[in-house]
Amino acid sequence: PMRDIVATIQPEQDEIVRSGLGGTVCVQGGPGTGKTAVGLHRVAYLLYAHRERLARTGTLVIGPNRSFLHYIEQVLPALGELEVKQATVDDLVRTGVEVRGEDEAATAVVKGDARMAEVLRRAVRSHVTAPVEPVVVVRGSRRWRVPAYEIQEMVDELLARDMRYGAAHEALPQRIAHAVLVRMEEAGEAPDDRVQNAVARNPAVKAAVKAVWPAVDPAKVVLRLLSDAEFLAAHAGGLLSEEEQKRLLWAKPARSVKSAKWSAADAVLIDEAGDLVARTHSLGHVVLDEAQDLSPMQYRAVGRRCSTGSATVLGDLAQGTTPWSTESWGEALFHLGKADAVVEELTAGFRVPREVIAYASRLLPSISPGLAAVESVRESPGSLAVREVPGGAEELDAAVVAACEESLGHEGSIGLIAADARIPVLGAALEAAGHAYLSPGEETTAASRLTLVPASLAKGLEYDYVVLDEPTAVVDGEPDERTGLRRLYVALTRAVSGLTVLHAAPLPEVLVQA
Repeated sequence: PMRDIVATIQPEQDEIVRSGLGGTVCVQGGPGTGKTAVGLHRVAYLLYAHRERLARTGTLVIGPNRSFLHYIEQVLPALGELEVKQATVDDLVRTGVEVRGEDEAATAVVKGDARMAEVLRRAVRSHVTAPVEPVVVVRGSRRWRVPAYEIQEMVDELLARDMRYGAAHEALPQRIAHAVLVRMEEAGEAPDDRVQNAVARNPAVKAAVKAVWPAVDPAKVVLRLLSDAEFLAAHAGGLLSEEEQKRLLWAKPARSVKSAKWSAADAVLIDEAGDLVARTHSLGHVVLDEAQDLSPMQYRAVGRRCSTGSATVLGDLAQGTTPWSTESWGEALFHLGKADAVVEELTAGFRVPREVIAYASRLLPSISPGLAAVESVRESPGSLAVREVPGGAEELDAAVVAACEESLGHEGSIGLIAADARIPVLGAALEAAGHAYLSPGEETTAASRLTLVPASLAKGLEYDYVVLDEPTAVVDGEPDERTGLRRLYVALTRAVSGLTVLHAAPLPEVLVQA
């Protein structure tokens, strides 16, 4: 279990743990290689070695879901660390909008594509317009005139500097005020900074800035992109195909930011737009676990949180179970803004028994070609049982309950993992047999050791004994076969002591043909 792994960090892991605060480290590690333990140890080590600096700048652990964060929450205090903040990526990008909608997978892939960053940059900048009138500032009996062409020069200079939109919005009135002060000095007056600030607040200057460089609401920019086909085409031209643009547009445009059914991917777009307007606060160090599942736009969102700090990136390419999961760490680190990070690979497995990891590794050529299989150091004969159940659904349900009862005869925790669609049926079967069960993230006790786990929530979790229901249903529950096989790989590698696989339908071919 995680607590034991944390207590027995290995030499090759320790090198990663003690690498300096200045650089970003990416750890590729298969199931049970201790990558999460490495990440948590690294946080503890960095806080020990650089406590004052990190107390000032902050440390954050980012995990895939609340269950996972609850799980590691129990480990950090054991390392003596209570100051580390924890969040999911969705928590990070909560920018005042309520996430109530869901995207189809193909739509979410487009929204998560790095090209959306440029679409948003163009859309935000489109609010800047050419000045058509001079600014005339009246002070006392004098009128000071700044012509439109001079204001245009200021706008061009601010655009060329590629400042944050909001910073430039704040700078423009000062630029105009400075031009007025130059005229005052040329006329023999001796204005000071207070006069410049007063001119910058002058109604004529404020009106000019509002016309030329108006304030922008990031959520409204994204709302318009997803609602207005012409506005989207104007800023996505040459970046997104017509088909991709159609995917982005809401079938029924929302009337307001508040009434919109925002998705998780939309919140990331709003976060990106927000950073174009005002710089996101950067922390001293960020640990990103299960990093393989993020979209390019999510990597950018995390990267903004450590733009002046460093990161520890943890993951396994073979466990990428989102349609937008990264193909390579090089690609992921580029989007994170940490292209110079060192990539370390852990191949020694300390959790999953050798027989079990060898069985799961049959999937690797299909899900992540070229990735090294985990070499388990744990010999545990009899740790794997694969049983075909004759008959139909009722027989399978009964066999699953019986396998859980068999596992409950051993000491330790039991996880029953199944395709999400099968969870209500299996829950009812367990209750009918008189077995109470927990949900992922709930603490196991001596009296309550069985957890019913939807396959979509299994990642990052571990149980002493795992019963896996109908592998083909796990694969079929995903949008495409590769994602489905990766989800199955995750489910097959959650066991510490024993795995029982039960199936009525034929197993996926790649699992049989090995």
